[in-house]
Amino acid sequence: MPGHNRFQSIAVVREIESPENPSGLEKRVSVVPQDIGTLLQTGADVYVEEGAGLGVGFSDEEYVKAGAILQPAREIYRDKDLIVKFKGPSLESIAHMRPGCTLLCMAHFGSFPDRARVLEENKINVIAMEEIVESPKIDPDQAILSRTAMASALQPYLNDNSIGGLDVRVLQWSPRTLAAIRRAGNRDPRSLKVIHSEASIEQLDATGPTALYFYDSASTTSDHLIEHLMQTDTNLFDLVDYDKNHGQTAIEQWRETHPPLPFGLRRIQCLHQTGQAGARYGLELLAQNKPDLDVQNAKVVVLGYGNVAQGAMRELSDKGVREINVLGLTHTKSGRIEYWLKDADLIVNGADQPVNLRGRNYLVENRHLEQIIPDGSVIIDLVGGSPTNRSPIEPVLSCTFLTEPHFVTHGVTVSALWGWPMLGMMRETAITYSGQIVDVIAKREMLINGLDSLAPGVQRALVCGPHTV
Repeated sequence: MPGHNRFQSIAVVREIESPENPSGLEKRVSVVPQDIGTLLQTGADVYVEEGAGLGVGFSDEEYVKAGAILQPAREIYRDKDLIVKFKGPSLESIAHMRPGCTLLCMAHFGSFPDRARVLEENKINVIAMEEIVESPKIDPDQAILSRTAMASALQPYLNDNSIGGLDVRVLQWSPRTLAAIRRAGNRDPRSLKVIHSEASIEQLDATGPTALYFYDSASTTSDHLIEHLMQTDTNLFDLVDYDKNHGQTAIEQWRETHPPLPFGLRRIQCLHQTGQAGARYGLELLAQNKPDLDVQNAKVVVLGYGNVAQGAMRELSDKGVREINVLGLTHTKSGRIEYWLKDADLIVNGADQPVNLRGRNYLVENRHLEQIIPDGSVIIDLVGGSPTNRSPIEPVLSCTFLTEPHFVTHGVTVSALWGWPMLGMMRETAITYSGQIVDVIAKREMLINGLDSLAPGVQRALVCGPHTV
């Protein structure tokens, strides 16, 4: 049963027009030449479709030099055990796949049910890249440090039940404050904002005993703000001091009391880069729509604080945006979110919703665009969706593409470039994805061993099959 034994042949196919790739504008390749050797070390034969890497600057000659076998489009799908593709396949391509083979790609079955049905009918095993997760969850020391530091900073307000009245400010986004922002959002303060290190004292909107400023003195240049805040009765918390006095002990205690969860984060993703690219595009649209607005002083709202949202925060901080409003679960509820959306210039959505809420619960509604979001403002939806798998942004009926990247409704520009983190970083993300894909196939998860031996984090991503022929 070739579909269930160790994979002996791997095909790396070219991205072509498909339901989520109109006009074939997705040019990234799933495996770059530098990673071919790792696949060959498994003992499998590796075939690459002619021209597969040209869209991101990798020549056929580089693949041949790496040890791959080139094949034309008419042959690449034939008699292969494992087919590796970035986006989901075209309907025409499915007919060329051998029943019982395995397709590894961004499948998005919920968004493309017609294709899912065809794959099932043709008995193609499908492993959805976007569903593969760590098993067990991996918690880096830096993330634990940042998380426990913010937990320590918030503990007094949790103890006296005043967290709901606390304004949390993080001075300057950085990789060291990433987990702290997430932890703060999960604790439901009255407000959570990321303040740029070059903001002026006049732009500090919260001071006094109901305000907490969290900062990392090793990476921030906010000395003028910190010096000012020290002259008030505002609460300050330095990650460096916490690390020096409690860091190692906190990390050890965390690991002792928090055994790894069975499943963790996505293994194959560029969610951070998606957030970066989306925010970058949002700022470009905003500059076009409101040329007299200094985007550094724009009212910016980010929905969520996961990987996508963190990438957006990073890009916004890098571009000098002085204040980023970060909204968590309770802030996005109807009746509360209106406060944050009013007069917003740029809204970036990085908040996903469970399947049961999609199409039923919207965070940004059409009425918000009609009534409180100003003309010329921009909404960037980085979760996207389809008519059968709706986004939490109500005007988004389906993800947009580079063929028509945005639309205007009620005077507001909306873009949902879902899964297209390529605005200036297509080649870089191809390299990142390739390393992750090859790691899943030939290293940590050893997908190469076949469907009978799937690691737990991969097993849950088998969205079609197992089929044997």
